Amino acid sequence: MTRPSACYGLNGQILGISAERPELWQDFDRMLGILRIEGAVEPGFRLDITEADVLDEAPGGSLVFDGDIPEDGYCRMITEGGITHLVFPGRQTVAINDEGRWAELRVRPGAKAAWTPSMLVLDAALDAGGQHMLHTAGLTLPGHDAVVLIHAPSGTGKTTTSLALATQGFGLCSDDAMILNVASGKPLAWGLPRHVKIHQKTAEMIPQVAPCLGPVWDRNGEQAVSLERLSEIVRIESPVARPVAALLHLARSADSETRLVPMARTDAMVALAMDNVRTGLTGLLPLQKRRLATIGRLVSSVPTFTLEVGAHPADAAALIGATLARQD
Repeated sequence: MTRPSACYGLNGQILGISAERPELWQDFDRMLGILRIEGAVEPGFRLDITEADVLDEAPGGSLVFDGDIPEDGYCRMITEGGITHLVFPGRQTVAINDEGRWAELRVRPGAKAAWTPSMLVLDAALDAGGQHMLHTAGLTLPGHDAVVLIHAPSGTGKTTTSLALATQGFGLCSDDAMILNVASGKPLAWGLPRHVKIHQKTAEMIPQVAPCLGPVWDRNGEQAVSLERLSEIVRIESPVARPVAALLHLARSADSETRLVPMARTDAMVALAMDNVRTGLTGLLPLQKRRLATIGRLVSSVPTFTLEVGAHPADAAALIGATLARQD
C-alpha cells in the first residue's frame, strides 16, 4: 500500500514527505503550504514520518547537545557518522543524513509535537540544495525587486521595523526567516511563508495593523497573523528568490533618532554568525560550517549597515531608500 505523500518546492530543491497519514506532516504544511507541488516529481530530499509506540532514544555516537530548547523542552542531539539524531524523550526522535539526503521522524502517538525537529529537517533539505535559512527579516525596496535583509536577535524589533517599512511601500518577504542562496556568486534570498507574530507593543507603535488583530493575546503578549490577512494592509511578496541589496543590523537608538550608518563587514559577519550558527559540545557540525561560509559570502558581497531605530521606525524607510540609491 502506498503511503500518503506530499512535495514542496524550495526554489530549486524539492522536499518530499511520506507518512502513514497526512496529519503527521501538518507542521510542514503550515509553513510550506503555498509551496506544495501537485503531480509526480522527484524529491531532492526525502522525509519519512512514522508513529511508533517505542522510540530509539539511545542511538550510538557523540553527544553534541544536552539541555532545554525554548518552547520544546528537553532534548539531546547526537552525531553518529554522517547522521544527526535529535531525541525528545517519550515524544519524538529524528535522524538526519545530510549526504544521503534523507530524514526519518518518529513520533509517539498522542505526544505533543516539538517544532525543532521540523525546522532541522527543513534546514537539512535546504542545505542539500545549497541554501541556508537565516534568522533575518527581508523586504523588497519600493519600486525594485531587490531585497534588504534586516538582522537582529529575537526581541530587538525586527517585526516592528519590518511592518513599519511595509507601511511605507516596502514589500514584506518575511519578518523572521529568509532563505539565502549564494551559489551563483550574487546572493539571492526568499522568505519562508509563515505567520507573523505581532506583539502588543508592535500593535501600539504601528496602529495600521489593528484591523488584522483579534481580541486574544497569547501568554507572550503576541498574536500569529497570517500573511493573507496582512496582505489587506501591506504588500506581501511571493516566495521567489530575489537579489540582496544590503544587510542591515538592527540596533536601538540611544537618543530616539533613527539613523543608518555603515557597519564594518567583520562586525556584520560576527553579529550574523552569533545569531545563526549553532555550536555544540564537539564544535561546528558540517551543516553549520556551510552556513557560516554562506554568511561570509553574503557579507563580502553586499553593503552592510547598522540601522539604529528610534521612536518612529517608519522614518527608516526614507533613509534606506536614499542610502541605497547612492550605492547604485
